Amino acid sequence: MKKNRSLSRMVVSALLLALGMVLPFLTGQIQVIGRIISPLHIPALICGLTCGWQWGLALGVVLPLLRGLTLGMPPFPVVALPMAFELGGYGLLTGLLYPFLLKKLKGNSHLPAMLCALVLAMIGGRIIGGAGKALLLTLGLIGSSSPYTFAVFFSSYFVSTAPGALIHLVLVPAVVTALERAKLSPLVAK
Repeated sequence: MKKNRSLSRMVVSALLLALGMVLPFLTGQIQVIGRIISPLHIPALICGLTCGWQWGLALGVVLPLLRGLTLGMPPFPVVALPMAFELGGYGLLTGLLYPFLLKKLKGNSHLPAMLCALVLAMIGGRIIGGAGKALLLTLGLIGSSSPYTFAVFFSSYFVSTAPGALIHLVLVPAVVTALERAKLSPLVAK
């Protein structure tokens, strides 16, 4: 049973990685729309919720780096490296928070636990992404044409991404709930 669950997590993670590689093409490579919708965030959030923190963290880190190196979007290293911190944070936090909240909020519906985990993970992931970007700038691994202030961080990680966050709060629970009902979510499979 444990071997089947591990294999299931690997397969779901691989499918989400593949989805992450092609999903941004739906925005037509229009950077403004891509920044608003944040399509790379979706697979990382789903992976953490369905496969657990280890797979969510791995997918979140690998996806922007792989896509940046192979397809040039997000631009490597300037955007892809900080995004690896952010998406890794999403996968880690959703994978840790969702099972914890499922136990705490005992009930028939997983939706409250899922929404709470998503909101907390999106806030935490954005903070991790911003801190990662500050670290990368400090170490000189990426450059910036303007100072990276708290206002710039808050605007780029919270204000401009708010529409995408709202889309994620509708889309991600719908997908994860469908996977759970179909017994394709290794994290909550019985």
